[in-house]
Amino acid sequence: MPRRRSYDQYCAAARALDAVGDRWTLLIVRELLAGPRRYTDLHADLPGVSTDVLASRLKDMERDELATRRRLPPPASAYVYELTERGRGLLPVLTALAEWGAPELAERRPTDAVRAHWFAIPLLPVLDGLAGPSGLQGAGTLEVRLDEGAFHIRLGEGDLAYGDGPADSADARLVLDSDTCRALSEGALTVEDGVRDGRIEVSGEGTLAKVLRGE
Repeated sequence: MPRRRSYDQYCAAARALDAVGDRWTLLIVRELLAGPRRYTDLHADLPGVSTDVLASRLKDMERDELATRRRLPPPASAYVYELTERGRGLLPVLTALAEWGAPELAERRPTDAVRAHWFAIPLLPVLDGLAGPSGLQGAGTLEVRLDEGAFHIRLGEGDLAYGDGPADSADARLVLDSDTCRALSEGALTVEDGVRDGRIEVSGEGTLAKVLRGE
């Protein structure tokens, strides 16, 4: 497969942008950080991308060893895309971009699409801090529910991970709205204050739930 155009600069930033600088690539990474996804699922959660562009970006990502394509076993028999270890290494990049871009979310435009799991990346650093230095105090699976849907985060397991949709088995659940999510990610609100003020509802009886409630 021929390589794309390059900046042809002996610079780490330029080399990185050779691989992920095209429009939509990092947003595809964002989707795949939640786990393996079918092409149709990716297209549904990337409003505005054309089928041709999505297919082209996925081929580029396979060539650059950021993602792979595999077939699920029967009875599914569908193909899914998933990140390689190199692709998963872009999580800190997206976390930094989310932190930098958070002030731009002060006002939601009428044309803005939204998905619940898009709030996972900016919330990861906030919620991981609750696990404590050893990662054991608040370890477990946390389900987060918004009006727009749900996602789940696995805390205290070394490499942070999140998934779209409800958790199969959650140690604790948070219910909040997107404005509260934004306040948490910007540092304008703590989980403890959000719970106390009634902006965040916590359910569950395990250690993680108690940590979230500040018990």
